[in-house]
Amino acid sequence: MSATGLDVFDKTVQTTNIWLKEIEQELGPDHHVAWHALGAVLRAVRDRMPVELAANFGAELPLLVRGAFYDHFKPEHQPLAFREADAFLALVAKELAGGRPVNTETAVHAVLGTVSHHVPAGALAKAREAMPKDVRRLWPEGSAADAGAAH
Repeated sequence: MSATGLDVFDKTVQTTNIWLKEIEQELGPDHHVAWHALGAVLRAVRDRMPVELAANFGAELPLLVRGAFYDHFKPEHQPLAFREADAFLALVAKELAGGRPVNTETAVHAVLGTVSHHVPAGALAKAREAMPKDVRRLWPEGSAADAGAAH
């Protein structure tokens, strides 16, 4: 029996929980922190992408995660012009403020690693390529994005 009465909702909750558990492996067992980190990192990635690429990447995300990705979306301000990893990390840190303290770079690594396990390699490669070189170094080594870029 479906928990919500709609299979699409049950599936996205199940998938989102899988993603959160992967993030928790690096950040600790706290769904709230994992959810907060997931949204913060995805929005920082989104805001550095051209709008069309952000829309294509967002379409690859589970329904609930897609909602976090598009939260506070202002396409008229995209893409942000930062070039350095420090600016990217500052965007994420600003969103993570107020919750349980989390190392920003660890949160970025955990989220991008999880996304890399679940989003198709082609979409990952395009998203990663849209990042400045200094920001790309934050993407975990050996991710599906690396494999997609090699093809």
